[in-house]
Amino acid sequence: MKVLLVEDEPQLASFVKKGFEHEGYELTVAYDGRTGWSLYQQQPYDLIILDVNLPYLNGVELCRQIRAGRLRVPVLMLTALDSLADKEAGFEAGADDYLAKPFAFRELLLRARALTKRYAETGAPQLLRMADLELNLESKTVTRAGQRIDLTTREYSLLEHLLRHKGHIVSRVDIAERVWELDFDTTTNVIDVYVSYLRKKIDRDFSSKLIHTVVGMGYVMREQ
Repeated sequence: MKVLLVEDEPQLASFVKKGFEHEGYELTVAYDGRTGWSLYQQQPYDLIILDVNLPYLNGVELCRQIRAGRLRVPVLMLTALDSLADKEAGFEAGADDYLAKPFAFRELLLRARALTKRYAETGAPQLLRMADLELNLESKTVTRAGQRIDLTTREYSLLEHLLRHKGHIVSRVDIAERVWELDFDTTTNVIDVYVSYLRKKIDRDFSSKLIHTVVGMGYVMREQ
């Protein structure tokens, strides 16, 4: 599970990072809001933890920018600003939870687990759509412009992963971990091969292409 922590205090960031990694999470740290936004755009995360007083772009504004997108992700505000007005501003910006500093790491971890579990249980739609492409999670069927598209199990899993993170660049490493569930082997091109298979079925017969390569970074699903 991937976590993005946006926190400008290096000592605190290191403490939180070590704690989450000890629990099996993969945590990335950004030390200012601008970098946090850039990292968020580059790959999907399962949880965002934001400080409020950040250089360049504060946590409340960053939360608003995240909420303006189409990808649903839990956001937890972690800040020394603990007045009712501060909490109100955080929740109005779209935060799911608010924890004041100083805090017990165990409480942070429990809140993080509760948020990600809640999103997993209630946040998943039964249909994933982009343009005229539709993936039905219940029937495991895929259609484009009303035409049935037959996919293999691996192709279906790859398309589902890309659609869940549409508009965001998904790296080959992320695909390997989430779809293949294996350590990424840089000597194999199996992911590129399967993306090619998927393109032939999803895009080849349609003028609007949905699966795009971002050179050196991975793939992204977006409308032309």
